[in-house]
Parts: sequence; C-alpha cells; structure tokens
Amino acid sequence: MSPLTETVLFVFSLVALGYLAGFTGYLRPASGEGISDFAVSVAMPLLLFQTMVNADFHGVAPWSLWGAYFAAVAITWAAGHLVTTRFFGRDARAGVVGGVSSAYSNVVLLGAPFILGIFGPSGFEVLSLLVSVHLPIMMMASIVLFEMFGRSGSEPMHPLRIIRSFLRRLFINPLIIGILAGLAWRLSGVPLPDLAMRLVDALADTAGPVALFAMGLSLRRFGISGNVRPALALSVLKLFLMPALVLVFVWLLGLPPLTAKVAVVIAALPSGINSYLIAVQFNTGQALASNQMTIATACAAVTTAFWLTVVLHVF
Repeated sequence: MSPLTETVLFVFSLVALGYLAGFTGYLRPASGEGISDFAVSVAMPLLLFQTMVNADFHGVAPWSLWGAYFAAVAITWAAGHLVTTRFFGRDARAGVVGGVSSAYSNVVLLGAPFILGIFGPSGFEVLSLLVSVHLPIMMMASIVLFEMFGRSGSEPMHPLRIIRSFLRRLFINPLIIGILAGLAWRLSGVPLPDLAMRLVDALADTAGPVALFAMGLSLRRFGISGNVRPALALSVLKLFLMPALVLVFVWLLGLPPLTAKVAVVIAALPSGINSYLIAVQFNTGQALASNQMTIATACAAVTTAFWLTVVLHVF
C-alpha cells in the first residue's frame, strides 16, 4: 500500500470510527458536542498558534493563493445558489444554504489533519495562510447574505449592524484568536518558555485525531433526512467543480507546487458543519445542508484521493 493511500484511509478511518461510536450508542450525542468543542476551541487554536510562532512562509504567495481559491469559491457558491433555486425550485434563502454548502470546505476538522498527514508541517503552513482569511471572508459573506435574504423585503439592511455582527463573531472565534496570538508572539521575538511550549505541543498534537473523530460523531448526529437529489447535486459541485476551478486558477497564476497542491486538496474536501449552522440561522434548508455534508463526506474518501493523484501529476 502506498503512503498516500494509507494516509487517506487513515484519515477517513478515524472519521468512520467516530461515526460508528455514535451509531452504536457507545458515545452519547452530548459527548460528540464536547469532543468537537475541545477540537475547535482548544486543540486546533493551539495548533494554529504553534504554526504561526514557528512557521517559515518563504516561497508562499498569499495574494495569489487567496485570489485563486476565493475566485473558485465565488463561482461555486453562485452555481450552488442557482442549482438550488432554478433546478429544485427552492426560495432565495435556501439558495444561500445551497451556495454555502457547495463552497465551504471543512478546512478545520478535516482539512487540518488531512493536510498534516499528506504534506506535513510545510503544507500546514500554507493551510494556515488560507485559514487566516477563510473564516473572516466566509463569515462576512454569510452575514451579508443573511441580511439580504433572511429578512423581510420591507426591512432595510443596516451596514453598521452587518459590520458589528461580523467583528463580534470574528474576534471571539477561537481559531482567529489562535492565529492572532501566534502572530503577536512571533512579532515580539520572545521565545516561548519550555513549560508553555510543552503544554502547547501536547494539546496541539491531539488536534488531528480528535478533530477527525469529532467529525464522524457529527455526521451520525445529523444523518440523512430527505432532499437527497439536491444534496447530491450540491455534492457534485463541491467535490468536482470547486477543486477543478482552483486547479485551473493556481495553474494560470503559476503558484509554487506545494501551495497549489494544498489549495486544490482543500477545495476538494467536503463541506463542514458551518453550512448546517448557517441553515439553522436562516431557519431554512437544515435537511439540505446536513444531507449534503453527510453525502459529500462519504464520497470524499474516493474523490479526495482522485484529486490528490491529479495534483501530484500536474505539479
């Protein structure tokens, strides 16, 4: 078995173990929420803090990376919105859910351990550059679209309310706090004390497996409850259109090989829980978002391996 195949199987086996733990009742749903909270609020922020303190970003082109990735996000989001509203006859609010489900990759629970396993710390440094802007941009887009489509037509959209809501959510997000704290410590030039470094390393090392296990538990909690055809259509957009677009853009912009590989693989990942949370906030499309997340994740074990093979040949 090749190292690439073994890593892909290892990553998705951890997700499957989490799913089985929930499916068999070995762990209660409340346990899944606690494990997810630990992964997102403690382990992953410390991993990002560790990366920002120690990383060497030489050779990475962030503006080209961001431009290539988010151009693909915008096109895929628009396609998901149109598929949901035009082909399946859903309203504009459900169209927003369809759009975000098509374009919001699971960059934290699945992406971070996956990139670490495939490309190592250097690949995770590239991912960190993407995470640092992925959350703010996707959050801002979601909030703006919620204001546009989630309220009655007679109620005006208030820019100050949008900005206030965005900033509040941004600066209380543990991942953003981890990134900013790591950058601040890096700029200070002060080395971390040995005890603090050991604590950070110990908790950061748990981020990957805990995040993958929590992802599996989440899939069991949401399950599939209808809307299968639109969920399948949106999964095709997420798993094929978006990585194909990123592949074209990074090739046209001439990004360094490692940066290009990470960008395409992240684009090829399935949707995460954020698409479902946005659906809950809109109070529409919850089944669509949860079904799409479950179907896309189940298919991603094969499709991600396909895109990995493609980028290793192209770059």
